[in-house]
Amino acid sequence: MRVFLLIVLALLVGAGIYGYTPDVAHEKLVERYGGAPSKYVQLSDGTTAHYRDQGNSSGVAVLLLHGSSSSLFTWEGWAPMLGVKYRVITVDLPGHGLTGRTPGDNYSFDAYQAFVERFTKAIGVEQFVIGGHSMGGEIAARFTLNLPDRVKALILVDASGVDVPNLKREEPLGFKLLRTPVIRAGLRWFTPKALVKEGLKKFYVDPNRVTDEQVERYWMLIRHKGNRVALIKRYSLPKPVSLNDRLARMGTPTLILWGEQDRLEPIEVGKLYASSIAGAEAIYLPNVGHVPQEEAPEESAAAVLELLKRYDQSIPQAPELSSGNGG
Repeated sequence: MRVFLLIVLALLVGAGIYGYTPDVAHEKLVERYGGAPSKYVQLSDGTTAHYRDQGNSSGVAVLLLHGSSSSLFTWEGWAPMLGVKYRVITVDLPGHGLTGRTPGDNYSFDAYQAFVERFTKAIGVEQFVIGGHSMGGEIAARFTLNLPDRVKALILVDASGVDVPNLKREEPLGFKLLRTPVIRAGLRWFTPKALVKEGLKKFYVDPNRVTDEQVERYWMLIRHKGNRVALIKRYSLPKPVSLNDRLARMGTPTLILWGEQDRLEPIEVGKLYASSIAGAEAIYLPNVGHVPQEEAPEESAAAVLELLKRYDQSIPQAPELSSGNGG
């Protein structure tokens, strides 16, 4: 292990001489990625949150939270389908996307829950369906356990948060480097596009489906001023207590949506969630990896719509609209 670290460190130092990747200014990224339908709202703690509010403005609100090192763009494949009946709200979490680094520099799960509380109240949404992918799924689950009265239904997409004994995970190199204290500080200034591309390809069953546009967007937004500092701070935090012992208390209608070929959060994680939450419905997507909303957007969105349709009595539906654009 020590030899491995030394080799990686030497490679990073050597490559860093030629691979220095500076921060990208907020204004430049807003010009490229922050136009309509993007919106911005200032929260009570001084955070300016970047979000999108799309679909049927009269429908039940569906709040979707992205995973680590991602952004609200991960949900763009779902928005048109869900937006016919539902108000689809996506947001860049603190330390991500165009929201960027936040006052206080707290990126714990407690801080993310507080962010969701402040954000939803700032835009006037009191009750909603909450869904999340990977880290965002864990945030959604923790929020639901702590504030169940605000959540109509929970959607967990390849979520983190539980421990499965003897589980073998395959992390991208970037995640491994972030978990290595000696090395992760170097990622503050050295984040080669190839590292981002390798990570995305590992999340897909068919890596050839990863586009240059996706890689570019992920790479640029990771380099938003302050985001890499926030990322390093988050990976420096102690590992939170798993949700294993709390899931039996979950009384919220829940959908477990999982890619069968997920190597980062393998299907055993999804099955543990499904068996631990009373009444949870599980849908496992064949030939899909860690990011169903990107790799199989139509199939995964259809599964979500089926769940919401089943809970029509508890989640009243707005009338069908001819357009999915409600602002």
